[in-house]
Amino acid sequence: MDAAARITTAIETDRFAIIDVSPTVDSGRFPLRGIPGQRIEFAATAFREGHDALGATLVLRRGEAEQVTARMRPGAPGTDRWHAAVDLPGEGAWEYYVEAFSDPWATWLHAIEAKRNAGQDASELANDLATGVGLLRRAAEVPSAHADALRAAADQLADTSRAVSDRLRLALSEPVTTAMYDEPVRDFVTASPMYRLWVDRPRASVGAWYEFFPRSTGGTASDGTVVHGTFATAATELVRIAQMGFDVVYLPPIHPIGEVNRKGPNNTLVAGAADHGSPWAVGSRFGGHDAVHPDLGDLQDFDAFVNRATELGLEVALDLALQCAPDHPWVKEHPEWFTTLADGTIAYAENPPKKYQDIYPLNFDNAPESLYTEILRIVTFWVERGVRIFRVDNPHTKPVGFWGWLIWEIKRNYPDVLFLAEAFTRPAMMKGLGMRGFSQSYTYFTWRTSKGELEEFGKDLVCSAGYLKPNLFVNTPDILHASLQTGGPAMFKIRAVLAAMMSGSWGMYSGYELYEHTPAVDGSEEYANSEKYEPRPRDWQRALEDGASLEPFVQRLNAIRRAHPAVLSSIANLTFHHSDNEQVIVFSRREPRSGDVVLVCCALDSAATVQTTVRLNLPALGLDWHDRFTVIDELTGERYDWGEANFVELSSEREPAHILRLAP
Repeated sequence: MDAAARITTAIETDRFAIIDVSPTVDSGRFPLRGIPGQRIEFAATAFREGHDALGATLVLRRGEAEQVTARMRPGAPGTDRWHAAVDLPGEGAWEYYVEAFSDPWATWLHAIEAKRNAGQDASELANDLATGVGLLRRAAEVPSAHADALRAAADQLADTSRAVSDRLRLALSEPVTTAMYDEPVRDFVTASPMYRLWVDRPRASVGAWYEFFPRSTGGTASDGTVVHGTFATAATELVRIAQMGFDVVYLPPIHPIGEVNRKGPNNTLVAGAADHGSPWAVGSRFGGHDAVHPDLGDLQDFDAFVNRATELGLEVALDLALQCAPDHPWVKEHPEWFTTLADGTIAYAENPPKKYQDIYPLNFDNAPESLYTEILRIVTFWVERGVRIFRVDNPHTKPVGFWGWLIWEIKRNYPDVLFLAEAFTRPAMMKGLGMRGFSQSYTYFTWRTSKGELEEFGKDLVCSAGYLKPNLFVNTPDILHASLQTGGPAMFKIRAVLAAMMSGSWGMYSGYELYEHTPAVDGSEEYANSEKYEPRPRDWQRALEDGASLEPFVQRLNAIRRAHPAVLSSIANLTFHHSDNEQVIVFSRREPRSGDVVLVCCALDSAATVQTTVRLNLPALGLDWHDRFTVIDELTGERYDWGEANFVELSSEREPAHILRLAP
């Protein structure tokens, strides 16, 4: 490129400075992500030389045909920061960038006002008035509903027979100034770098999940023997799950279970002939990751299960456990996909002091091309059987680059497929997996129990909302937190309220509604008689009849969620409020388009009656500081007259939380 070409490039592409565009993910290395209709606050710093006015526009585009623009408004004086709140458009891949431009109309308005205030007469303003005429006529050349009004303003401004004030009357009128702001005359337009945006389907950020083991749905024989469940018996559970208001049923691995080194009940090393083993020990002589356990049925039975779930408005999420039992077909066919130790044996999984002799981890470095290809085939196999959600087991033990490749390869052909990361791991890894494309992630929620911990946790999620979408599970087959072991039924309610109301996505593992709380041993988070190693039939109906079930409360929670757009939204709208009692946490969610607000006051002590004074950040609720308003408790129907400061009393004898909506 010669000097003349370089000069032209500089003039056309870098006339104004645009820096610090936000939000971006790792400075634009990865796409920003959201769901349709989600409101995102975009910002950028843009500035120019001298005193002429600058304008800025946010542009979202998909190809050449689809484009969304929003005029950006200046922030605090002297910061050169520009802002625009935009509701995300339809699903798929978009790009976004900021344009800065010279705004001659804003420059003209400022000059006219200053010179008139200085007492300049018509002769002194002649050039300025002529400039205004030119700008109005230039704007009127663009076809729009305002064109006639702009031409009329230009004609009047050009009429030298009138007094200056009369000439300016139309030009300075609200309709004209608004039109010139909304569709400005733009000179020397300069664009920032382009950033990527991926708009996922809503289930990426919003949904209630229910985890259960199909093999536990067979009930018991007349002699008390546990009967292994099938896809058909599992399908009978779907009505109850749908009635509780869940959106997603998540199944642990449904594949053949290894017979070599199979684990017995409670993770014992030696399994008996009738023991079932862990579903996460994938693969046997009956097949691998593209097969189903023969005791559950066949692939047609699985298809029937998926179809029944769909009829009930439920999606099926499958576990993607990229690991193998010692007798998985891959072990013989592709020994290079595993780690061979010095003594010639294949390394099994360990997480000291835990040992998993029944599981061989995959090695992603020995033959990555063939391994990547096979895993892509496996995921595609299930996608083509109607599965659009995968819960990924231990993704933090695989290279993050692999996930960045696999997820976007799948989305290339199946953009609606979602991936949940089961990554209870270091913050950098958890967030890194989110950046690479995981639709959502388990979090540290189960271990955050105090007010300070929960507020710090929630604020961190808000800061990471552009790429880390939380799914707050209250329990899992591996995690029975100490608070549930000792807190009684009220603690089960408390944790469910926090999970269901803090995040757009929450989940529970079956048995939670029966208050299952017995650990394997004191100090352990493992369940006694863990369902990971043996079927566990449950009598849901009897528990309901005996008043020993949380099902009605869970159903109410999910109904409240569905009634409130503020909850079915990104966690970015989470705001914490002051409570002077450390055993009460207060937070709100607000959806700005509808004005919907949900305000939660939740006890953290399940054993005592707690009292506190709540001080609300009323602007965060869309109110003024002096407003009085009525709130209605969605759990009890009680009404309260509230303002900035309010007294709250919560008791496990009634409900340990208020879930409040603002009365119209």
